[in-house]
Amino acid sequence: MNELIFGIPAQYIALAIMGMVYAVIIAEKMNQAVIALVASSLAIIFGLLNQEQAIEAIDFNTLFLLIGMMVIVGIMKETGIFQYVAIVAAKSVRASPRGLLAVLSLITAVFSAFLDNVTTVMLIVPIVILLTEQLKLKPFPFLLAQIIFSNVGGSATLIGDPPNILIGSAVGLSFMDFMVNMGPIIIVEIMVMLVVFDFFWGRHLSTSMRARAHLLRYEPNKALKNHGLLIKSFIVLGLVMAGFTVGHNFLHIETGTTALAGAALLMFLDGFGHNLSEKNKKAHEAFHEVEWDTIFFFLGLFVVVASLEHTGLLALAAGKITEFTDGDFTKTGMAILWVSTFFSAFVNNIPFVATLIPVIESMGDTFGHGEALNPLWWSLVLGACLGGNGTLIGASANVMVASFADRAGHPINFMKYLILGLPLTLLTIVIANIYLLLVYFM
Repeated sequence: MNELIFGIPAQYIALAIMGMVYAVIIAEKMNQAVIALVASSLAIIFGLLNQEQAIEAIDFNTLFLLIGMMVIVGIMKETGIFQYVAIVAAKSVRASPRGLLAVLSLITAVFSAFLDNVTTVMLIVPIVILLTEQLKLKPFPFLLAQIIFSNVGGSATLIGDPPNILIGSAVGLSFMDFMVNMGPIIIVEIMVMLVVFDFFWGRHLSTSMRARAHLLRYEPNKALKNHGLLIKSFIVLGLVMAGFTVGHNFLHIETGTTALAGAALLMFLDGFGHNLSEKNKKAHEAFHEVEWDTIFFFLGLFVVVASLEHTGLLALAAGKITEFTDGDFTKTGMAILWVSTFFSAFVNNIPFVATLIPVIESMGDTFGHGEALNPLWWSLVLGACLGGNGTLIGASANVMVASFADRAGHPINFMKYLILGLPLTLLTIVIANIYLLLVYFM
């Protein structure tokens, strides 16, 4: 599409609209959902694509997956299971600050893989702040660990990090595809980060025996509020996880459908046996758990990215990358890893990944379609998810942790985080680079 709009090439207008989205996100001067919706509206109004093309561009599978998992986790939250796990973790290390740093980091990594990292930090960070205050510890090392381990752990599965959801839905990669290909390297990354955090922070942490004794008096069973709902939640979550693998691979049911079905089932079970008024109340509370600004941010973003595709900008970008790498598959994979790391560190990784997906798809003419491109997708996954640790605005989970910390009176300085977060990010990327070369590009 090379036509002129108001005498200006359509590609320039599409680029300006996307640039506006990035600029507002970086400046943090406006709600992300609002700017994405404004930008998508402008793309249609200026004729970069029509309404039918805009609707076709929306990946409803991604939106359904996010909505479904948000509802399920929101209902599970009411059972107190997450507080229970945190208290058990603290007692398992006898409230040792060094042990607590390690075990909370590990819990965050595991939860982030199966719940999504944004949801995980929303649940765990308030508990982390409470536990560190009880032990009279500076919370910064614990909060830094929450950011790093949430993004590392979230890299392992389809639902662990929003970029993974985007990639998996667009390409057709299953839950097991992510587990098999990303699981091994993420386990290594977690082990390395545990050693690094213990060396630089864990072994220097100390508190009084009185503070530890006070924390050990917490009774985890008192955190559990609704045993019946807890059992129902685990059953539904188990069915959803099974559906992600069996449903996708054998029944060809998309993950978004599975997540929504699970959410609907859990809402039905939660309201079962209550009168209509109570059922309606529970349903409203469940839907209130959905982060609708995130959903609409994705919706608008899909349309804006589609406008870049329709104007030919993405095909041009794909050509430039393959030209830069001389059409070499290995060089292209490494370029995607490091470019996505850099951009994801300084720009929220969600819009970046949404922009790059069709660029990589355009490389199919050079390297082959389907599974032939999988190594490039894994390069993008690792670069975007791990690169998100580079700065406080690199990933949604980072922003969420910083927000909780600020409200609790423990603000995280952007530059202080950058000085520590960027080297840790580069270490994880070097490890990822070695893994990609050994497993996919040699």
